[in-house]
Amino acid sequence: MKRKANSSASGKKPTKRRTKNALSDDQAKARFRKGLFDKTVLDKYTSQYASSAPYKHSVISGLVDDGLLRKVRAEVKANVHFTPKETDIYKIHQSGDLANLDGLDDEALAKLPSLLALRDGIYSQTFRDYVSHITGCGPLSGRKTDMAINVYTPGCYLLCHDDVIGSRKVSYILYLTDPDTPWKPEWGGALRLFPVEDRKGRDGEVAKTPLPDFTKVIPPAWNQLSFFAVQPGESFHDVEEVYHASSKEELEKNGGRIRMAISGWFHIPQVGEDGYVEGAEEKAAHKSGLMQLQGNPGQYDRPQAKPVVVDGDDSQDDDESPLDEADLEFLLKYLAPTYLTPDTIERVADHFEEEFSITLPDILHPKFAEKLRKYVESQEKKALPEDSSAIEKGAWKIARPPHKHRYLYLQPGQPKLEDSPLKELLETFLPSKQFRVWLEMATRSTVESHDLVARRFRRGKDYTLATGHEGNPRLEVNIGLTPTGGWGDAEDDDAESESEAEESHSKKGKRGAANGKGKGKADTKSKGKARAAQKEAEPEDDEAEVGGHEVYMAGDDDDDEDAAIYKSSADDDNILFFQAASWNKMSIVLRDSGTLRFVKYVSASAKGDRWDVSGSFEIEEQDEEPDEDDNGQDSGAMLLDESEEEFKGFSSSADSDSD
Repeated sequence: MKRKANSSASGKKPTKRRTKNALSDDQAKARFRKGLFDKTVLDKYTSQYASSAPYKHSVISGLVDDGLLRKVRAEVKANVHFTPKETDIYKIHQSGDLANLDGLDDEALAKLPSLLALRDGIYSQTFRDYVSHITGCGPLSGRKTDMAINVYTPGCYLLCHDDVIGSRKVSYILYLTDPDTPWKPEWGGALRLFPVEDRKGRDGEVAKTPLPDFTKVIPPAWNQLSFFAVQPGESFHDVEEVYHASSKEELEKNGGRIRMAISGWFHIPQVGEDGYVEGAEEKAAHKSGLMQLQGNPGQYDRPQAKPVVVDGDDSQDDDESPLDEADLEFLLKYLAPTYLTPDTIERVADHFEEEFSITLPDILHPKFAEKLRKYVESQEKKALPEDSSAIEKGAWKIARPPHKHRYLYLQPGQPKLEDSPLKELLETFLPSKQFRVWLEMATRSTVESHDLVARRFRRGKDYTLATGHEGNPRLEVNIGLTPTGGWGDAEDDDAESESEAEESHSKKGKRGAANGKGKGKADTKSKGKARAAQKEAEPEDDEAEVGGHEVYMAGDDDDDEDAAIYKSSADDDNILFFQAASWNKMSIVLRDSGTLRFVKYVSASAKGDRWDVSGSFEIEEQDEEPDEDDNGQDSGAMLLDESEEEFKGFSSSADSDSD
């Protein structure tokens, strides 16, 4: 936690780490509102908790002594520094663990006396017993404190998860919003709870899976505490995006819409404490949402993979072009003529063989693209129901469960799918033998099967969280169909000049990542320039950060890591692939195990929804070619130098689009 008042800044040595203050019953109660600990009040909250839904939770208004909490807020604003953090699951500003307060020197700690008093009150035996009585969760640890201050400004959010990790037992959030400017529900920032359904798996075990729609909304309010017992695979919740104001004047009038809160957990008793049970922590973690995300085969996930095995007899022949005149005539209905010339296909193949990914702008034939754009734009003008079950009465289905992903999707052959250019793309062009042969020529690979889905990510609702890929190598083909602008997709020459720096990516690093060898990483400096190019395409105003991009990341071997603590998308060392949402761009990426991917949450401030068609084409695994030629030189680098001018029409992997 970086603070304005820290020991390193003062130049003084920190004092010996303090032990937490053991408060007497009266001392602890004095830090909370009068009457909170009365038996009738405790019984009321206990009864409300027992009857709450979709799972048991409690909301206590006016928890802390108002004077104390106002002092806490003032101290935090004056002395605590917040670090912006962004991952696949959240975008927030966060302090460090407030347990570290005990390590500050006397001068620094003197600036945070009220915060320390509040922390000690919350983790006092008196209040722990209070929470334990309401939730019926059993003893809670007084030794292990786990709390931080989180600030959500407009555009910040936290996506669906169940909080299960380690020894967490009760999750809580205490709001420090402006006490003199009451928070309005229409500003967003609410805690939202998701119902679950029981699913019996093939192994006979019952797994709890969250439904795609939340059913309980708890807006922020000054001095309000919300809490619930952390239950593996059940306590799913998110934090609604804090919405942008319509103008700077309105934002100032709203006090900046700063959702400040102390968030934390009570933990199960640790070794040596009363109530400690050996193995309890490991048992809870095994059933967590994170474990489902990392290891569950997803037998009840939607959409289910529907790979179609292809006839290998149609694969390309090295002696002659496998596309005859009729094939080319078919492809010309969909593909831009440029991409059907032998020279262009050869250049695409050379580039792909070198980079393992490529982006092809203006991929669709202009006439077909125009029909497709008109269709997508007409669909965007139609209002969608809020309820998932109402949407699914039509052709669109809802991807689930929400702790993995949520978006609208169509699959080939789906009932009620109306005739449209989108259906033609999904059911006629991309599954065709002609496109498969073209793809094999463009990537110098042999396709064994294909699996296709059209997707619509609704603004303010949809995303995918980071998931890995196991199994055979595959080509992931994505056609961006987002008709609106403002997504950071740089089209101008200056942005292209910036992205040319991506050509200097480390070839060995990218091969390692693409082929699943260890933790391959692309060059940090180059990826930073790719992000800079995207930023230059956006206004400086934070409201332009509307999301919708996709990021590939190196895998992580730490199975105990929280789903909410994946490597940040701002961590350039981990970015293997990046592209904003776009129109009429095809990306092709060779992907094997050892990488993660996600589609970033689409902010409510986006100008429209994010549309695409995504295809997975499994291919025959090929023998890896040596990285160096006979003279000991890097053949990839030499090919790049010799043909650099030829590739100005294409984008390199760090400026590409895929899923």
